Amino acid sequence: MRLLLARHGESVWNAERRFQGRTDIPLSARGRAQAEALGTALRGYRLAAAYVSPFRRARETAEVALAGTGVPLVPLEELRELSLGEWEGCTVDEVRARDGDPYRAWLLAPHDCPPPGGEPLDAVSSRVRAAMDRISALHPNGEDVLVVAHGGVISVYACALLGCSFNALWRLRVDNASLTVVRPPRLVSLNDTAHLPDTLATATHVRASIVGGERAP
Repeated sequence: MRLLLARHGESVWNAERRFQGRTDIPLSARGRAQAEALGTALRGYRLAAAYVSPFRRARETAEVALAGTGVPLVPLEELRELSLGEWEGCTVDEVRARDGDPYRAWLLAPHDCPPPGGEPLDAVSSRVRAAMDRISALHPNGEDVLVVAHGGVISVYACALLGCSFNALWRLRVDNASLTVVRPPRLVSLNDTAHLPDTLATATHVRASIVGGERAP
């Protein structure tokens, strides 16, 4: 089986650099355009099915990208984004302004320095790997299967495949409407955005080093 992992398009809160986590936020107009571009890239695959996070930004991305294809969409609760606890609804600048700049600590060591009340990354990994195993069992014959989820979900799964510490999580880049390809247990490619025109690609200032604190949540 070949898994095509797509991050949802830009949400309204992505555009505002606001933490969303499990808050159910819709796509922005730019996010819908990104989803359309993603759909063009997906026409090159013969998709047997699409599994999607229950959150609106992921569902909308899948619906736009797969419009007219007849590919069935299957919601999976285990694909929901990780919870960011008390930070949800806050902007990056608001969290940075707190004592000790916890945002920077989280970027450098997200496993050791999680947001207050946030979901532990080990728990995220367990549920996401269980979902991927379940999908694999349903498609044992080498089919192409789409998974539309979130940056945190895809990054955690990539870390698990690579066998690296979850403290390296934000060193992996997963842009809005990107494609990551997996042939379990092998990570084939990460964060392919070749299908996005320059006007829809992640802005240059956001692509700067996450250690410098310029990554959008």
